[in-house]
Amino acid sequence: MSYKKIVIAGGGVLGSQIAFQTAYCGFDVTIWLRSEGSAGRTQPKLDKLKETYLNAIEEMEKDPKAWCAGIADSDNFNKEECLAKTNAAYESIKLETDLAKACVDADLVIESMAENADDKTAFYKKLAGVLPEKTVIVTNSSTLLPSQFAKATGRPEKYLALHFANSIWKNNTAEIMAHDLTEKKYFDEIAEFANEIRMIGLPVNKEKSGYLLNSMLVPFLLSGLDLYVSGVSDPESIDTAWTRGTGAPKGPFQIFDTVGLTTTYNIVMQYQKVPGLLSPLLKKMMLPYNFKKMEAVLKKYIDEGKLGISSGEGFYKYK
Repeated sequence: MSYKKIVIAGGGVLGSQIAFQTAYCGFDVTIWLRSEGSAGRTQPKLDKLKETYLNAIEEMEKDPKAWCAGIADSDNFNKEECLAKTNAAYESIKLETDLAKACVDADLVIESMAENADDKTAFYKKLAGVLPEKTVIVTNSSTLLPSQFAKATGRPEKYLALHFANSIWKNNTAEIMAHDLTEKKYFDEIAEFANEIRMIGLPVNKEKSGYLLNSMLVPFLLSGLDLYVSGVSDPESIDTAWTRGTGAPKGPFQIFDTVGLTTTYNIVMQYQKVPGLLSPLLKKMMLPYNFKKMEAVLKKYIDEGKLGISSGEGFYKYK
């Protein structure tokens, strides 16, 4: 494998993280964005990520419990080298609104756009007209299957899924899932790339909406959201019940604010409209869930600009 130039399509919460981590590991990274407005919203995320990496490196030196495996190995930690890589990553990432320019000589495109099937299909069709023959495409989708979009890419054999967890500098996993037409060569190359950007590559051996992490996480999150929209309790109490009761670091509403309420809204819409995303058992479990109320509550927050940590307020307020 000889990937060098990586294009990230989308500069949202995860798109910006993938870009920063990939640049941190020495790749040539461009973020493609729909508009100058999108670029304006992405740059502050990169600013924050630089600060996050620098702070994490300082903490890693002081406290082994604060270790971030996406940044360095514990047995050969070099603080100055990590600081230099962080600064170099920040300075090297390019933002581009012209898709053709962004994709010149691209080895890999990582699509990290919102979970909207129509928007993704339109993007792939546009992308097909500007990509070099060599380029491999992966999707960071967590709920939509790659087979749904393979034809639209124009290169189904070079298309598969690579899904990251949030806060990838410390939660460094990458789920790799092919579809029936993906050539094994590209599955293996993407697994190698995941390792090169300090992720733990996790093979998903058959198509499954939700992959590994979200197959377990989404039912938990929907359960918490349903408790709130149904008037059973408030977000803080629900989060406290989970964190104090299990020792988990975050409750569902803290997670919603982290991933962003727009992403949360799109996931709710997918699970509401596409029953096939749920197993028969989960369908029975979720039958009483008030998806319509979830949709309405989330839309109200989004319309008010309360998008989560990225906007300074979601279910909680942030400085």
